[in-house]
Amino acid sequence: MLAAPVNPADINMIQGNYGLLPKLPAVGGNEGVGQVVAVGSSVSGLKPGDWVILASAGLGTWRTEAVFSEKALIQVPKDVPLQSAATLSVNPCTAYRMLMDFEQLQPGDSVIQNASNSGVGQAVIQIASALRLKTINVVRDRPDIRKLMDKLKDLGADYVLTEEELRMPETKTIFKDLPLPRLALNCVGGKSSTELLRHLAPGGTMVTYGGMAKQPVIASVSLLIFKDVKLRGFWLSQWKNNHSLDEFKEMILTLCNLIHQGQLTAPTCSEVALQDYQKALEASMKPFVSSKQILTM
Repeated sequence: MLAAPVNPADINMIQGNYGLLPKLPAVGGNEGVGQVVAVGSSVSGLKPGDWVILASAGLGTWRTEAVFSEKALIQVPKDVPLQSAATLSVNPCTAYRMLMDFEQLQPGDSVIQNASNSGVGQAVIQIASALRLKTINVVRDRPDIRKLMDKLKDLGADYVLTEEELRMPETKTIFKDLPLPRLALNCVGGKSSTELLRHLAPGGTMVTYGGMAKQPVIASVSLLIFKDVKLRGFWLSQWKNNHSLDEFKEMILTLCNLIHQGQLTAPTCSEVALQDYQKALEASMKPFVSSKQILTM
């Protein structure tokens, strides 16, 4: 292994409250990038020196070495930045699928999301920009909010608002310049998700892929009846179960092309040596963390 991030789902898995739990004893970490050092005699598609990522979750990436079957690995180009390769298979894939699979969006259409500074949120901004979609990005207020807004706009965000600003009547002026969003991406739940629903176009879809507030999604009866909004969920592991390995490889290749074109970068990362994993875990669980912890081997 070369590098592996600490994602919220990794923490949830350790806590035992995730949809996929490995058999114990287990190794933590669900994604990362490794370099092949040796192959068995019947391996034909990989050779020593190749960079690889894991095809599925639950195999354990927070370690220095591992033995995997060839079909458990996907080769990635070695000219992709290390941090991009290490964080490629979860957040960007989740962002890409949600943008592609729920609404038939066209250039100029808009998308609204909360948790916009998360790994998925930053990938949504960049992939949407590459697809020429407009993004309305909601974040929690914080002391350095202007700095964060500038950072997200540098990634390609069209609008960045705090949760409080989204509730203000003045927010409606945004939609004089934009069509109402047909897609909302919810990683928070609670009041934040209710606000996203209020701004959806009639017949639009809100996709929930996380629940950082640990509160239920509340949809008003009037929105369901009079606006016919749709509530959906997304879990990348389930998508993988329903699709072939070749389809997953094709998505990885598409994302690598965006990286090569400078249209998709890794989130801000802090590299931590594997032996200092406790520091990385503690840092990843603090509120308002703007940097993803990456374990380096």
